[in-house]
Amino acid sequence: MQVVKVVVWQDGEVWLGYLQEYPDYWTQGESLDDLKEHLKDLYADLSAGAIPGARRVEDLIVS
Repeated sequence: MQVVKVVVWQDGEVWLGYLQEYPDYWTQGESLDDLKEHLKDLYADLSAGAIPGARRVEDLIVS
């Protein structure tokens, strides 16, 4: 099982969220469970390279 950090919140009756590693790509759902399914689909597309030019956040180690 792989764990991916996400940011989620409710805005009115809609749930919004994004993958912490890819903060430019938001999705939404009618419920929290629906949002999580959309986030899983988004992660699959982004990690497979299906979205060209996707920007992501990484850690940089500096001395």
